[in-house]
Amino acid sequence: METKRMILNETSYFGFGSRKAIVDEIKNRKLKKALIVSDKNLVEVGLTKKVTDILDENSLEYEIFDEIKPNPTVHNVKLGVLKCRESYADYIIAVGGGSSIDTAKAIGIIMTNPKYSDVISLDGLAATENKCLPIIALPTTAGTAAEVTINYVITDEKSVKKMVCVDPHDLPVVAIIDTELMACMPASIASSTGMDALTHAIEGYITKGAWSMTDMFHMEAIKIIFKNLSLSVNEKDIEAIENMGRAQYIAGMGFSNVGLGIVHSMAHSLGALYDTPHGVANALLLPYVVKFNGEVASEKYREILFNLGYEVSSLTKEEVINAMVSIIKQLSLQVRIPQTLREVGVKEEDIPALASQAINDVCTGGNPRSVTVEDIIDIYNQAY
Repeated sequence: METKRMILNETSYFGFGSRKAIVDEIKNRKLKKALIVSDKNLVEVGLTKKVTDILDENSLEYEIFDEIKPNPTVHNVKLGVLKCRESYADYIIAVGGGSSIDTAKAIGIIMTNPKYSDVISLDGLAATENKCLPIIALPTTAGTAAEVTINYVITDEKSVKKMVCVDPHDLPVVAIIDTELMACMPASIASSTGMDALTHAIEGYITKGAWSMTDMFHMEAIKIIFKNLSLSVNEKDIEAIENMGRAQYIAGMGFSNVGLGIVHSMAHSLGALYDTPHGVANALLLPYVVKFNGEVASEKYREILFNLGYEVSSLTKEEVINAMVSIIKQLSLQVRIPQTLREVGVKEEDIPALASQAINDVCTGGNPRSVTVEDIIDIYNQAY
């Protein structure tokens, strides 16, 4: 029997106001000074302050680094490493979405593995030797699951490429999924990150490496997201927001260990060339890739539909695929996701270049159906 591997972070906290647990974690780990990695918008609207206030109340030392783009770059990481060294921080607190946590991971890895200071050598499966600087991650979005995954994504500005870095040494030691932080997000971010979580769950469920334990995680995440995403976005329902925070974390537990597919490969290309928000790119492309993969994944789609309460025993393979595409599109429309690449500013003449980059993305190898550049061009054209 083939050996399977599961890597998860050490400790996680869940619930409204759970960020208060950060004090005991810092003290018990004998950590001295934090570099707070967060983005300027979160600092300006006072969301980062919800964490730093707790540090201030307990006389815990920190400095803030907020030079982060929505799609973080090599330059962002290098600035962060410089700031970390100058501050003499011995751990990192990441407050924000995937961009903040991904940047924190890259900074933390380079701090303990300085030979990777060029950042670009971290692309793919980097053979780092040491665990990163301890990271405590507090996600403010219910989507990326960066707090529980061994992956992070950094844009190489020079080659206009999104580097997907995969490294067990980058995993945060503590994840705090505080619903109060997530409840502050605007609807547009809640919808795109929620659809990002759904993409993780569906791609993880059908990826080549999927197995019984990760199937369990991904199916549970899918059920929670279909039940709660619209409520969390459109009604700001606190229970639904809390459920979405849990769902995206559960999906992360799965896909971090078995990989993803070409929705992510294609979304990474869009992010690199157009700076398209990652969740929007995933959400827009998901129905088209689901249809393409239906040729080999229809029985897994049947399982998903059955677990969502649909009667599927009499459906043909084609009907199952169409039903799966339909429920994804319905949810996407409910949370006001753009439906075409044209809507997000993609130029038709760029599609071959986007496809060329996507075929070489690290996520492509996990796709359940073999794919060519021509296939990816066709999917982009369908989505255009």
